[in-house]
Order: sequence, then structure tokens, then C-alpha cells
Amino acid sequence: MATAHRRKKQPELVRRALLDCAAKLALEQGLAAVTVQAVCEAAGVTKGGLFHHFASKQALIDGVVADILERLDADIAAAMALDPQPRGRFTRAYVTVTFDDLMSDQGRQWTALYISTLTEPSLRRVTAQWFARGLERHRATDDEPILETVRLAADGAWLAFLFRDEGGPLPDLPALRERLVAMTFAG
Repeated sequence: MATAHRRKKQPELVRRALLDCAAKLALEQGLAAVTVQAVCEAAGVTKGGLFHHFASKQALIDGVVADILERLDADIAAAMALDPQPRGRFTRAYVTVTFDDLMSDQGRQWTALYISTLTEPSLRRVTAQWFARGLERHRATDDEPILETVRLAADGAWLAFLFRDEGGPLPDLPALRERLVAMTFAG
């Protein structure tokens, strides 16, 4: 009997490929394009392999959103770790990460994907819960009206940038980020 070629299983690499391929499909073609078949073909994984990692298409989409939010959490935590001033630390990190996303080609891809998931009510709830948890964790240092205003201004800049007409004027993002961060020290 011949010995079959056995490939070493690498479940984390397969899971990562599935998440990345689903995200790319959603970004390029919208959430409707994220089918089990399309993701499997793009990732080079069987349907059984996909269902080993994700019980359904919805679980895969939920996984993509969770992955985005985990990355945002990690980026915010890293920015906070560099900031010695407790008051407003979360808000400064939030502004920094938001503007870094705007100024990065890869980041804008995640931003566009995130926006496309807002059409799905269950994903909106997940995102709203993520924001609420972040604010609750940092209530002691970032629960002031001026800091809320700064975070909302960063969100507004993010949306304005994302929805601008191609070729339309761009604000000076580094200068705007600097002004918003400066506002977190006022008070």
C-alpha cells in the first residue's frame, strides 16, 4: 500500500486565510459576494475545512468583524502604552489609530469593509458593544464632554474621508489629528 502524502495541518494559518479572503471579497465586491464557495476557492480550502473553523457563513462574517475589532483593540492598547498622561489617554489613542487608518492604504481597506458590515443589524450590535466596552473601560480617564467631542470629531473625519468624492479636496489629516490630540490636553 502506498503511503499517501500528508500535509502538516496548520489550523491557525487556514483560519487566517479564510478570514483574509472573506474580508477581501467583502471589500472588493460587497458582503453579498462572501459565499462559502467563493471564500473556499479564494483560500484554497475545502468547504469542510471552512466549516471546521466557522459553523456557517454568518459565523465567518462575524469572525471577520471580530478580527477587525481585535486589531483595533490591539492598536489602541499599543498607542495607550506609549502615552504617560492618564487623562485622555484612551481618546488620544483612539484619535491616533483612527487617523493612522485614514492615512494608510491597508487601513482604508479595513475601514471600507467595516462600513460595509454596518448594513447588517447583528454586526451593528457587535460594533456598538465594542465601542461601549471601550468607553466603559476608560471611563475614569476619558469621561469628559471635551474628550467625547474629540472622539466624535475623529469619527466624523473618518466618515467624511471615506465618503468624499474621488478627487475631492482632502483635509490636512496630520494637522487635523494634531489639533484633536491637543484638545485632549485642554481643560
